[in-house]
Amino acid sequence: MNKYLLAFIMLFLFAIKVMADDYDPQNYRPLIDTLTLRQTNLPIVFIDTRSDDNNTNAIHRDYRIAARMKIINNEDGINDGDTLSYPSQRVDYDGWIAIRYRGSSSFDRAIKKPYNFKTMKTNNPEGKKQKTPLLGMPPDHTWLLLAPYQDRSLLRDVLVFQLARPYFEYTPRLKYCEMVLDGIYYGIYILAENIRKGENRLNLDDPGESGDALTGGYLLQIDRDDEEHYTSKYLAVDSLGRPYSAYNEIYFQYKHPESDEYLPVQKEYIHHQIDQMETVLASDNFTNSETGYRKYIDEMSFIDHQLSQEFSGNIDGYRLSTHLYKRRDSVDPRFKTTLWDFNLAFGNSNAANAVGTDFWRYQNSYITNYNAYNKVPFWWMRLMEDPSYVKQLKDRWKQYRQENYSNEHIEATIDSITTLLNEYGALKRNNTIWKMFALSTYEMEIDRVKQWINKRVAWMDEQLDYEPTTAIKGILTAHSGLLKKRIIGYYNLNGAKLSRPKSGNIVIVKYSNGTTQKTVFIP
Repeated sequence: MNKYLLAFIMLFLFAIKVMADDYDPQNYRPLIDTLTLRQTNLPIVFIDTRSDDNNTNAIHRDYRIAARMKIINNEDGINDGDTLSYPSQRVDYDGWIAIRYRGSSSFDRAIKKPYNFKTMKTNNPEGKKQKTPLLGMPPDHTWLLLAPYQDRSLLRDVLVFQLARPYFEYTPRLKYCEMVLDGIYYGIYILAENIRKGENRLNLDDPGESGDALTGGYLLQIDRDDEEHYTSKYLAVDSLGRPYSAYNEIYFQYKHPESDEYLPVQKEYIHHQIDQMETVLASDNFTNSETGYRKYIDEMSFIDHQLSQEFSGNIDGYRLSTHLYKRRDSVDPRFKTTLWDFNLAFGNSNAANAVGTDFWRYQNSYITNYNAYNKVPFWWMRLMEDPSYVKQLKDRWKQYRQENYSNEHIEATIDSITTLLNEYGALKRNNTIWKMFALSTYEMEIDRVKQWINKRVAWMDEQLDYEPTTAIKGILTAHSGLLKKRIIGYYNLNGAKLSRPKSGNIVIVKYSNGTTQKTVFIP
């Protein structure tokens, strides 16, 4: 080949890589980069990309660079940003990491960028990884720094995971922190586990080439077609069960093993398992006790996934970041699910009728329009045709509402998070440097989340035949003694008086003795 032609091709390929590799030489600094972090009740994550000549190295999206990371996390819960003046603080980690940017819409649509990093033995970003515990989370080598920016409440992922954790085999652990990158304060981040194979994550075997070893373990993710994937043989359907005319394919990305590690026999096996599961779900005898869908999926795992997506009204639910995993047949032959990505939940979008609280997300009828990409698999539409599945769903919702998903526990969880973020000024610092609230306040955002949740759970209660124990009927006995207190009015959550409240709605009740109570209205 002509050497000039070869040089041109190499230059062209390099240009393509540079164009595709999103990075900024200033590492996407905050809008205000002069704020100094003095003291906080959150752990402080210091990341230093600077080389020996003190020049900042750019973090990239397509590949990792080496950096130093130190985490300060004192036992008394108070951490000082000036490590030179306070050298004896408790160090949670001090060593090398290999870091890059991560995320799809969370990267492209936000000026505050999230990161993926690995804890390393040396400064070689392609070298040997080192498992280590971080902030009380069990040892692993792969971690995330989530950057809540689209989610101005900063709590959507944390709230969903915290409420759902008792009901799932595995839910990623998360810890709030404040981050300083190359001496610049970057605000509140969430140090998180990612969903991967690991002794303290999804404890999956590496699949073999034959026999029982071939049957597990596998981790797949329903998502976009921007990574190597397997395409389902079944199309997405609308709320009436009709296949969409466009953009209706479902993609399964390979997460474990990674796509380049799969053997042909392993891909053939897991493709066949997906095909079998979907074929049975689509068949007339899908409820058969021996040959039906329960042979291929963990029913309660799919119920828990459905309730988490529906409770949160997640517009990305079911169709993106939806993880399926399968262990070896000798352990459990069924597909199971776990949770990820709720930053657009609880009405946090202008798309897909995100603010709506009175319809089911699994029905796919509000996913923008017929031309929208990445629609919901038909699975949950089909499962809801099984009366036994529906009964289990209702029973599980009743359990949820009497445990982690009671109105009182949900509100207490939100309040505990906001107190944590407010107590030593982290929220104020974060808002100062990123200017997240121009026309509203953090308090208004939290109130919107609470109001949305109150409406949502009231509607789900009505649909799933659950009558909350906190609901009122007629005249209640006063808490002090046996005196009766008379209801003199009902008000919505904005304070407007209601003449005829709708059954199942959250209302403010005003009593004749001047007290009020927020509750579910049952006529």
